[in-house]
Amino acid sequence: MLQKLYIVAAFALAAGTTYGQKTVRDYLRSGNKLYQDSLFVKAEVDYRKALEQDPNSTDAMYNLGNSLLMQQKAKEAMEQFEAASRIEKDKSKLAQIYHNMGVILQSSKQYPQCIEAYKQALRNNPKDDETRYNLALAQKLLKDQQQQQDQQQNQEQKQDQKQDDKQQNKEQQDQQNKNQQQNQQQQQNKDQMSKENAEQLLNAVMQDEKNVQDKVKKGIQVQGRKLEKDW
Repeated sequence: MLQKLYIVAAFALAAGTTYGQKTVRDYLRSGNKLYQDSLFVKAEVDYRKALEQDPNSTDAMYNLGNSLLMQQKAKEAMEQFEAASRIEKDKSKLAQIYHNMGVILQSSKQYPQCIEAYKQALRNNPKDDETRYNLALAQKLLKDQQQQQDQQQNQEQKQDQKQDDKQQNKEQQDQQNKNQQQNQQQQQNKDQMSKENAEQLLNAVMQDEKNVQDKVKKGIQVQGRKLEKDW
């Protein structure tokens, strides 16, 4: 659904009667004609000249903002509309100013600020159907944006939870592997000790047997000597 724009050059005539040179009125007329011919850069020049002569001309500010907006200079255009909104007293003109501020904010997806600008426009001109249309559209876009942000946040939370679970499982697996390695090492140490104990026992038995054999041999020798003596 496309946004309905409300970019209109104001044609109100500013006062100015300096004889022999162009007045604010002349520059506004010239700028408006150039604007209608889509010569927005040249129109900008005339509107700036009008502002040089009357820095408080809200018509010049508004038209300059429109010409800048048509040149894709949204930030500079917004500055002109904001300046005009602080000075302008005419409700109809204020409605147009706030409407165009809403258009800029909507194009940059600043929906809460955009909605407020459209509401300000409707407060000054409740019969403006184009502003009411843009307001409804902005409210829908804000709702869609919030839902999208909620979905994205939920997805990020699920992804974070999945990552946490993965990390936790890894830590548990690492701990299990560590415990298994420790158990294996303890079993190896136990087996090693059992082997060493067995060898020690075997050596002890063999040494005992050797000692017994030595004693037996000594006993035989003694008996032999005694027998020889008796002979």
